Amino acid sequence: MCLAVRVEENWLDLPASEVDLAARQLLGRRLRANDVTVRLTEVEAYSGLGEDPASHAHRGMTNRNAVMFGAAGHLYVYQIYGMHFCANIVCGEVGRAAAVLLRAGEVVEGLPYARERRPAARGDADLAAGPAKLMQVLALDRGANGSSVLDGTGPLTLLPPAATEAEPVIEAGPRVGVTAAHDVAWRFWIRGDPTVSAYRRAPLRRESPR
Repeated sequence: MCLAVRVEENWLDLPASEVDLAARQLLGRRLRANDVTVRLTEVEAYSGLGEDPASHAHRGMTNRNAVMFGAAGHLYVYQIYGMHFCANIVCGEVGRAAAVLLRAGEVVEGLPYARERRPAARGDADLAAGPAKLMQVLALDRGANGSSVLDGTGPLTLLPPAATEAEPVIEAGPRVGVTAAHDVAWRFWIRGDPTVSAYRRAPLRRESPR
């Protein structure tokens, strides 16, 4: 996706409170990095506003989440379990953190590279069927944090849907693996797509006894 397209559509610059709308519009778009292209089939929206305790930014800016408070169209990358990486595309206006987690996709170009990077995959539909798997097939890590996905300067480029692709039928449901705001229906996916990851509700967060 070139910068000119972004200016015409302006959909990533929606207010932070409307990050769910930006998330919907990401479905069907393609991600290209390191000789692999993935069509996005599942995403998850997070607002930095106080009413979204599942967001990394809901308590304010830190060194870790500072990218979320910056310009739309940049990657916020973080690590989980000390070894896997997940990526979000920042949305909304500067200073009001909001981002969309890239949860899953279909590898549409570069299958040999993707299979080499994910040898444990059960099949092609499993190659990018999860946020960490998606990053693995694209060969991205924390080094992509803060880079633009719009102007070609970063390792990942966001592209429009294929010209032949039909308008996706989108479904919504609770977010996966969060320990707060469990039932907010801000996970969006393309109906019937086999690459969509399985839903697992995280256990409720327990308050420490006083």
